[in-house]
Amino acid sequence: MNAEASPLKFKVNRDVLADAVAWATKTLPNRPSAPVLTGILITAEAGGTVRLAVFDYEVSSRVEIVADVASAGTVLVSGRLLADISKALPNQEVTLEQIDAKVDVTCGSSRFSLMTMPVAEYPALPQIPDDSGTVSAGEFQNAVSQVTIATSKDDTLPILTSVRVEIEGEKVTMLATDRYRLAVREFTWNPGRPDVSAVALLRGRTLSDVSKSLGGDVTIGLSTDAGKDLISFTSAGRVTTSLLIEGEYPKVRSLFPESVPIHAIVETAVLREAVRRVSLVAERNTPLRFEVTDGMLTLHAGTGDDAQASEAVEATLQGDEITVGFNPHYIAEGLAAVESPYVNFSFTQPMKPVIISGQKELDGPADESYRYLLMPTRI
Repeated sequence: MNAEASPLKFKVNRDVLADAVAWATKTLPNRPSAPVLTGILITAEAGGTVRLAVFDYEVSSRVEIVADVASAGTVLVSGRLLADISKALPNQEVTLEQIDAKVDVTCGSSRFSLMTMPVAEYPALPQIPDDSGTVSAGEFQNAVSQVTIATSKDDTLPILTSVRVEIEGEKVTMLATDRYRLAVREFTWNPGRPDVSAVALLRGRTLSDVSKSLGGDVTIGLSTDAGKDLISFTSAGRVTTSLLIEGEYPKVRSLFPESVPIHAIVETAVLREAVRRVSLVAERNTPLRFEVTDGMLTLHAGTGDDAQASEAVEATLQGDEITVGFNPHYIAEGLAAVESPYVNFSFTQPMKPVIISGQKELDGPADESYRYLLMPTRI
């Protein structure tokens, strides 16, 4: 990638270095395809900027810090080792200096020497795509956390481990499914141009990790040039890029029924705690039964000789009484994702999908900006 760098030397605040290295190395691969991919690329520029980068051919992380650069240059050292060292250093100024095939890290009376790796063998960092739009980090983090719970954990089905991101002007829609549930979240953002339109599939685990490390405003870029579909996230001097997943996402929107005759509205926090308690006796893969009657939702778990539990909470029922079984883990995750004071369960039949959404007021409309569709289990 680069010609062999000249020896570098710079001084930097210990907390600044430790924070930047820790953030960048979060994306280091667990099973790298080449030894150099375990490294962190450090480039010091004469103007006082130090760039740190990690790349594994799929995901890249880049961060800039301000330092006192005595000599510009580029080195490649073990990322995890530098992260451990910088975190453990005393709270004093740190000097990094390249001496032959090593980099000395000095802080107070502490000194470490790290072996360098060949910079020329490190892959070229991907070009950051042009900006497509901006959203607040808080809004983005909430949307990602609400959707990624429904991604599949089975890597043999890579499409289902991804989140589908749809962009149409000011509206962004994220959706994910593992075949047993479907999460859909819509939010508005500031698009780079009013007519922007794009669809991207991004690994859910990557999206979740990226969102947790962002602050302020997040700028998102998309590129489909040169046959490499790429997405980027930029925030506060930190940039993460990721290759997009190729393939056709399942047409899951048809799972939402055209009409829903039964609605049950329950206080969210109360139901969360009731589900948590009753699920304590639910054996693995056994359903948590919801019995909805006028004025009451009763939870049941356990049958026969097994431990059993039940609890009733107040509910407002619109439509016929109904009894439905749910996977305890799936229903708990869905309730945890609802941020409104009330939760609305929309039913059609006992063995048809239920739609879970938030509701600000007991007698108000459901907030359909987030919908969690869950397949019932047979009782």
